[in-house]
Amino acid sequence: MYPAREACYTLLVMQRLFWVFLIPFFAGFLLNPAAVQAATITTLTQLRSGDLIRGQSFSAVYYLGKDGFRYVFPNDKTFFTWYSNFDSVKWLTDADLATIQIGGNVTYKPGSRMVKINSDPKVYAVDENATLRWVTTQDIAVGLYGTSWNTQIDDVPDAFFSNYNMGGDIETAGDYVLLEVTAAEDDINDDKNLQAASVIKVGEDGYDKTSITIQAGTAVRWYNNGTGKHTATASDLTWGTGTMTSGGNFARYFDEPGFYEFFDSYNASKRATIVVE
Repeated sequence: MYPAREACYTLLVMQRLFWVFLIPFFAGFLLNPAAVQAATITTLTQLRSGDLIRGQSFSAVYYLGKDGFRYVFPNDKTFFTWYSNFDSVKWLTDADLATIQIGGNVTYKPGSRMVKINSDPKVYAVDENATLRWVTTQDIAVGLYGTSWNTQIDDVPDAFFSNYNMGGDIETAGDYVLLEVTAAEDDINDDKNLQAASVIKVGEDGYDKTSITIQAGTAVRWYNNGTGKHTATASDLTWGTGTMTSGGNFARYFDEPGFYEFFDSYNASKRATIVVE
């Protein structure tokens, strides 16, 4: 890059420092109550993977993942890279929403816009699986997003920048083909590589599976199908579901290979094992 052009590129990027996000409390973003009306309340049994959901009292919107967790849109800019409006958001009671565990934040749709943080003048393109790739020159930025490329940049607060992974730099036009990136992932489940959790049921007679094998990086969900209280508590007491009342459930990701033994705190003779490969 020529020095003059590099200076111009840096100046245009630094102008973005004046544009910041409003970060609502607890990383939820507020919708306009007049724009979205709660016509009906959706029950938990009516929910499906991929639904957009919110509670009655707070207007943060979540994506219901294939793994059964809810993923929060940290702000409206992230939301609008995936959706054009809030028409499909389903309303839950606050009590039902609270039963769905939070899995993390939704990140920008790949290829939708470029991003940066206030403390770093580098501009990044968003690739698959929340991967950021530095757009190294103005010429490449123009090739990707046109002459108005500098209007296609959003400032991501440092707190949310950690939701992304760092990938290789974009040094030539062939390093990042925008049409291929935007066509690759239309779904947040795919972008996060979410998979349905393995299910273990527990009741007065114990666990319905005494041993299961899963791949590292997947989740297990326990359901209390009994009438009393039950748990799945690690034999070494390093993790557990906590008390699950009748009808309750809890999920946990297992990222490291190994053997994970657990028992029911309300009936310690009932034990089972998860093998993570």
